[in-house]
Amino acid sequence: MGPLQGVKVVELSGIGPAPFCAMVLADMGADVVRIVRPGTGVDPADVLSRNRPTVEIDIRSAPGQAAVLALVAQADILIEGFRPGVMEKNRLGPTECQAINPRLIYGRMTGWGQYGPLAQAAGHDLNYIALTGALHGIGRPGETPPPPVNFIGDFGGGGMLLLVGVLAALHEAARSGMGQVIDAAMTDGTALLTSFIHGLRATGHWRNERGANLLDGAAPFYDTYRCADGRFISLGAIEPQFYALLRERCGLEGSLFDEQMNPATWLTQKQALAGIIATRTRDEWCVLLEGSDACFAPVLDWDEAPQHAHNRARETFINLDGVTQPAPAPRFSRTAPDVPRPAYGASLEELLRRWNG
Repeated sequence: MGPLQGVKVVELSGIGPAPFCAMVLADMGADVVRIVRPGTGVDPADVLSRNRPTVEIDIRSAPGQAAVLALVAQADILIEGFRPGVMEKNRLGPTECQAINPRLIYGRMTGWGQYGPLAQAAGHDLNYIALTGALHGIGRPGETPPPPVNFIGDFGGGGMLLLVGVLAALHEAARSGMGQVIDAAMTDGTALLTSFIHGLRATGHWRNERGANLLDGAAPFYDTYRCADGRFISLGAIEPQFYALLRERCGLEGSLFDEQMNPATWLTQKQALAGIIATRTRDEWCVLLEGSDACFAPVLDWDEAPQHAHNRARETFINLDGVTQPAPAPRFSRTAPDVPRPAYGASLEELLRRWNG
C-alpha cells in the first residue's frame, strides 16, 4: 500500500539524513532494501530503519559488489550517504550502476556536496548550518548560537532535500526513460531553507543581528515564556486580530502594549509579559488560551507530546513493539500507506527472488 507501491529502492545505509529519506520512501509504500556492513545486525528500536528489510553485505568485496549490482539492476532508486569517492572506490559509483540500469536514480547525500573546497572534509549538521548563515540566526542576542539539535541540516536541508530530488528525478525518468545523479548537499539544502529570510533582508525587514527580528525571539508576541511551575508556553500572535485576542485573554492592558510592531518597545513589553506569564502554571495558561486564535501552544517534552489530545486524535505518533515514534506523513486520501513495521533482517537470496520475480 501507499503511493510509491512498486518503486524499488536500494539503500546503502549510513547515519541520519539518508536513512531518513529511505524511511519516508518505505513509509510511502516503496520496496526499500537496506544494506549494512556485516556484523551490524538489526535493531528493531531504530526508528530510522523501520519498514524495510536489512541485509548484510560487504561492499568492499567483489562478491558484495556483485550482490549490490544484482539488486541495482532491478531498482528504480539508489541512495547512499558516503563521502565523495567512496562508492567509486568500491566499484558501485553512478557509472557502474547506470551501466547496468540506465533508468536508475542515483541519490547522493553529503554535507558539503560532491565537489567544492570542503567536499572531502569531515563535518556534521552544526558545521553545515553554520556555513550557510542559518546558525547565525538562531539564539539570543549577545549569546553563543546554540546547537538546535540536528533537525535543520541533517533532516530538513539533508534528508528532505534528497527525498524531493529522487522523487522529482523518478517523475522525469517516467518520461525520458533515463536516470540521473542527485547531488544533495546539506549546505545547499539548508541555504534553501533560509530563502524566506533572504527575501526579508532584501526588502529591509530583517536585520543581520541575532535576536533582533520578528521571528527570532525579539518580538514579545513571538517567543517562549516560563510559567509559575517552571514549564514553558509558546506565543505566536503576529496578526493584529490575534494579538488583540492575546491582549484580551492575558490582560495586557495599558498603552505599553499598543505599539505591537514598534521594535523600540519590544524589550519593555517582553519584560512585562514575562512577569504576567510567570503568575500562572502552564496548564492554567492552556485552559485560558489553547484552541483560541491567540496562537498559543504549550511547550511539550518528548513524553508529553504523544499524549496531547490533538496528536492523539490525528494519531501523529504510533507505537511499534513498545517504541513510540512519529507516524508516516503526510496523509493520503486514496493511497494510504500501511502501518509501518519495525526493522527486520532478510537474506539476499530472498530479496533477489522477490525482485526478480
